[in-house]
Amino acid sequence: MDRRRNTSKLNSRLTTLLLLLFIFCLRQETVQCQETEPPSSSKQPHFKNQLQRIILSIVFGVVTGLICALLTALLVRCFLRYISRTPILKGPVIFSPKIDPKTLQLALTNENQLLGSSPNGKYYRTVLDNGLIIAVKQLGPFSECSSPESQSKSVKRRIQQELEVLAGLRHRHLMSLRAYVREHDRFSLVYDFVPNGSLEDTMNRVRENQLQLGWEVRLRVAVGVIKGLQYLHSYVPQIVHYNLKPTNVMLDSEFEPRLGDYGLAKLTPYLDGATSGYSAPECFQNGRYSDKSDIFSFGMILGVLLTGRDPTDPFFGEAASGGSLGRWLRHLQQAGEAREALDKSIIGEEGEEDEMLMAVRIAVVCLSDLPAERPSSDELVHMLTQLHSF
Repeated sequence: MDRRRNTSKLNSRLTTLLLLLFIFCLRQETVQCQETEPPSSSKQPHFKNQLQRIILSIVFGVVTGLICALLTALLVRCFLRYISRTPILKGPVIFSPKIDPKTLQLALTNENQLLGSSPNGKYYRTVLDNGLIIAVKQLGPFSECSSPESQSKSVKRRIQQELEVLAGLRHRHLMSLRAYVREHDRFSLVYDFVPNGSLEDTMNRVRENQLQLGWEVRLRVAVGVIKGLQYLHSYVPQIVHYNLKPTNVMLDSEFEPRLGDYGLAKLTPYLDGATSGYSAPECFQNGRYSDKSDIFSFGMILGVLLTGRDPTDPFFGEAASGGSLGRWLRHLQQAGEAREALDKSIIGEEGEEDEMLMAVRIAVVCLSDLPAERPSSDELVHMLTQLHSF
């Protein structure tokens, strides 16, 4: 019995001791866990910093690569532009096999026959060593332009590019550019020489009774002029004449018209087209010029061919004539008296008179004050060719 009690007490003590030992171990484990927590928390920010540095390095590398690629592409583009730009050529640039560069250069240095002049240049008649007769138009010096940058290489290069475009134009009713010569301050343009001079010269001879010009020839001139305009207006990009008037319509030996001075508006900003009596109203009002402005100028030329009168005639300054050739024709047309406007020297057969009266109607439409009311060059070619077979 005592033995059992002693054993029970011993077991109780052992149990208490084991319990205390368990509690002690548990406490030690808790303390160790608490001591190990700070190092793990300190490693986490360090890991985050490293990750951020890696991401920033990648982003910086990508951005730097893109900037370098863009700069390289820009430099390559600039270099290609530089090597492909039109060089500024010196001496004659020839587009005709009949013209020798040295012969042309020599001929231009000689004294030549002056054919005419205007604020935008002078026309000369020149004979080459091989007997070829050419017409040379000398554009006014760049120094006369209002812009101080007019003598820069960029301006000369732009003019040269425009001339190369004009040299590529080929039409029966255009004065073809055969060559050009760039000098230090001007350009000289070379064209074929036409023996009958300009339409202005021809109509002056008609008014002075030195030349008879029938309706058939006059209508052929009108059709040739509008066909030349049609070619320019349908060209891509579109070319407007800007300075269409009888002095810029040249007549060959068969009185076939050829338009001159077309496309020069971009080359010589001081052209006198805006002050011409053949200019459309919008040119004076707001300085705007379009293909319909060319149509107005054509209407004036058609009116000159029909009436034989010069638009600057003092007659048109009188109140009875409406103040201009266009208003006078419109007034007679509305009054049913269009026959009174016709040049008496061309009134003949009844069929021709009907054609002329129809042509008066066409001229009046072309001379409308509003550009939108004027027909296009395509429509005019159809209208005029219906009057007679060409």
